[in-house]
Amino acid sequence: MTRDTGISVLIVDDHPVVRDGLRGMFDAAPGFHVLGEASDGAEALERAAALDPDVILMDLRMPGGGGVDAIAELTRRNARAKVLVLTTYDTDSDTLPAIEAGATGYLLKDALPDELFTAVRAAAEGRTVLSPAVASRLVHAVRAPGNEPLSAREREVLTLVAKGTSNREIARELFISEATVKTHLTHLYAKLGVKDRAAAVAVAYDRGILG
Repeated sequence: MTRDTGISVLIVDDHPVVRDGLRGMFDAAPGFHVLGEASDGAEALERAAALDPDVILMDLRMPGGGGVDAIAELTRRNARAKVLVLTTYDTDSDTLPAIEAGATGYLLKDALPDELFTAVRAAAEGRTVLSPAVASRLVHAVRAPGNEPLSAREREVLTLVAKGTSNREIARELFISEATVKTHLTHLYAKLGVKDRAAAVAVAYDRGILG
């Protein structure tokens, strides 16, 4: 649902030059209305709550609060806005957590203006938009088998990680040391081909390791 002024947009990026460039593009294009800007994930949550945009253009890696955490929180709040990630990063450790957190689409910053406008319109309608490079990565991540199957203990650790359990709490629940928990995490990251907890959980769900 859009307002009379067109699709309302909130721009989130830690670089002022990028925000200015995007604002200029959308202000010059018919059918869009830039409501405001934010420089990190925390500010994005505040601005989204105050402005209620149709679409949020969200960068991912920002000092002061990253995009994935902000997307997850917007999802938790059942925010009306659709989030379209716009970033320079297309690695599995970026794309999978962002999609898992609730992003409607994922574009890279080398997208042409018309591609971006089309993606924002699609996002406003709730349709998923992925750049070709990102779509390819996601398909590969879902289909590619792990190098090795996870051990029973690694599955237990991963299940607790998916519930948001800290290393200390995992150690207490499984009666092992925190150092052992970290070792298990290192091993399962390697087996899943990821670098952090969020990506491990996203890949595990996509591959059916977690149900």
